[in-house]
Amino acid sequence: MSAIALAPEVVLTDRAAKRVSRILSKEPAGTVLRISVAGGGCSGFQYEYNLVQEKPANDDVVLQKGDAVVLIDAMSLEFMGGAEIDFVDDLIGQSFQIRNPNAVASCGCGTSFAV
Repeated sequence: MSAIALAPEVVLTDRAAKRVSRILSKEPAGTVLRISVAGGGCSGFQYEYNLVQEKPANDDVVLQKGDAVVLIDAMSLEFMGGAEIDFVDDLIGQSFQIRNPNAVASCGCGTSFAV
């Protein structure tokens, strides 16, 4: 019998949770933020952020802090295990940033990466 390897936990920072809560407060009840990984972007993969009205799938990871709810599907979790989802507000602008220990390269836009 072999053990099932679990992906390291994805962390939603307090800053990101506060921003997600603010965004969701302006949306219809039941709306959540879905973050996924798709092929494309400058470096091979890119993060996608979508506001959706759906229940979590059985294999979704649900990150919840207060009113902030973020869903990540199992396939995306393979690329994002151990990542930290943060929200940055600086002179360059405001954006969600994912610090991903699995990424071996990324581009300046912050949404594209390679593994």
